[in-house]
Amino acid sequence: MGIEYYLIFIPIILGCITIHEYAHAKVADMLGDPTARYAGRLTLNPIPHIDPFGLIALILFKIGWAKPVPVNPYNFQDPEKGMMMVGLAGPLSNFILAWILAVIVKTIPINSVFWIKMLYSAIFVNLALMVFNLLPIPPLDGSRIFTRYLPVDVQMNLERYGFVILIVVIFFPPTQALLFGVIQFFFNLLV
Repeated sequence: MGIEYYLIFIPIILGCITIHEYAHAKVADMLGDPTARYAGRLTLNPIPHIDPFGLIALILFKIGWAKPVPVNPYNFQDPEKGMMMVGLAGPLSNFILAWILAVIVKTIPINSVFWIKMLYSAIFVNLALMVFNLLPIPPLDGSRIFTRYLPVDVQMNLERYGFVILIVVIFFPPTQALLFGVIQFFFNLLV
């Protein structure tokens, strides 16, 4: 994936991550928590969302991350439900963006191979962010959405070993294949 990765995929990934983080900040703000807004994170400018180490990892290892959006659950009327909705906002924004891009691909005649490739790549990246972030492993969004339904001891173990579990999921071939299969299913569904 040489130079193409740097010219096509990194800008797409940065754009998709920016929308994902903006969605977290926007929903938190709508639910009564201005923390992200005060921190300058209620923006579609990618710079405030960039984590320097996440960007370096993206460039070197093709896997990266953004700065987490600061959220104070005590500003919500129902802190547990508020955190769940904020957690869901990011993956949902990626799905909506993937769906919009798929509609564009299907309805607008595009004769440029470059733009077709960009659109398909953006759809895939958004779906990958959605699926990956829905995993119920801290610090991913899925942990805010699903772990509240797990027994407390399981929640504590996930908190304690979340990073290790995440590394195993990312680099263990069977889980890689499973995640890719789920992403491909949604991709085929949309396009």
